[in-house]
Amino acid sequence: MGIYESELPGVKVIEPNVFSDHRGWFMESFSDEWFIKEGISTVFVQDNHSLSVSSGTLRGLHYQLIPKAQAKLVRCTRGAIFDVAIDIRKGSPAFGMWFGIELSAVNRKQLFIPKGFAHGFMTLTDDTEVQYKVDAFYDPQFDRGIKWNDPAIGIVWPASLTPILSAKDQSNPNLADIENNFIYGEKL
Repeated sequence: MGIYESELPGVKVIEPNVFSDHRGWFMESFSDEWFIKEGISTVFVQDNHSLSVSSGTLRGLHYQLIPKAQAKLVRCTRGAIFDVAIDIRKGSPAFGMWFGIELSAVNRKQLFIPKGFAHGFMTLTDDTEVQYKVDAFYDPQFDRGIKWNDPAIGIVWPASLTPILSAKDQSNPNLADIENNFIYGEKL
């Protein structure tokens, strides 16, 4: 398993070792021992699984406030997504910067997103399934979002797709107007 720092400090790309033969393939999708060796000591408490029926489905940009902030380990197990993380820690040298990567059932890459980052993805294929682990339980009282097309962030989403959004995600505020209690350098 390879774990690599992305262009956004703290956000890591995970490439599992895949063992293939005439029967198919096998891989470890998560190893606490390996993650700890690589400096990720997150204890996951919940697994989530979503199905998006149409390509262009955009989910996000989501985060939970402290004390219910969540780190996530995201992978696409059917189809493909363009997955995005945005640094929203006040005072961070990378505040408002984003990192995007294609995760797919074919490339089997995963993305680790620490607390203090917003997260979202757009499906690139029909019938896309995404699975992700989180280290804190979902709590609607602390659930927040950022507008997917905030020009101050400037995410370059796949241009050929028209976003399909929930009513909730359509009404998210811009980064400048969000409720945010993340401070760069503070232990989460």
